Amino acid sequence: MKKIITACLLIFILFNVMKMPTALGVETTKGAELFQINCVGCHANGGNIVRRGKNLKIETLERNKLDSVEAIAYLVKNGKNNMSAYQDRLTETEIETVSGYVLEEAKNNWHSEGIMSKVKTFWDSLFNQDISRKN
Repeated sequence: MKKIITACLLIFILFNVMKMPTALGVETTKGAELFQINCVGCHANGGNIVRRGKNLKIETLERNKLDSVEAIAYLVKNGKNNMSAYQDRLTETEIETVSGYVLEEAKNNWHSEGIMSKVKTFWDSLFNQDISRKN
């Protein structure tokens, strides 16, 4: 009985959390949109079609001391070598937003899962664990 109540409570909490619009969710969506419009031509999936070694993978960002939103924003704003400056095309807020998106995606290895996928994985593991205990 206790497990059923706990499961129902978790379901209730998860559904309410998923329905809540969060600033981070909105910011991530806006960051993804800005990235698709301005960056994906050269940096699809965090790569670089112009110079392979100048990709957006976390190891590369760390090696080049670009592993903070501020450092990425500076590069986006001012450009460097083959990378164009975006200070005339994007607002400060948009630059910060897309920079945050880039860093977050790099930390997730450019394969981040959506919330629904994470919830499904959680429930699958929960129910598979319970089933395996009964067998």
